[in-house]
Amino acid sequence: MFIKVSYRSASFIECVYVDPIHGIVEVAYLKGSIWRYTNVSKRAILNLLINPVISLGRWHHRNLIMYGCKRDLYGTKCKLHPLD
Repeated sequence: MFIKVSYRSASFIECVYVDPIHGIVEVAYLKGSIWRYTNVSKRAILNLLINPVISLGRWHHRNLIMYGCKRDLYGTKCKLHPLD
């Protein structure tokens, strides 16, 4: 079950959907691409949901992109194609 993360200003992210049970995050970027990230830290996802002051950009970098994060070591990322 995906949950939409409450809006926070971000210079490159349009919206974020998370599945805290399975550790999946889907990110829609302002330039139009959508990416799915797997094996994201469930603790990080829950923290994002309950803490409304967390910066989406910083959270994205630390938990989805940064070398050595859980997703980088054990997860995958794939580009999704939006339905037209």
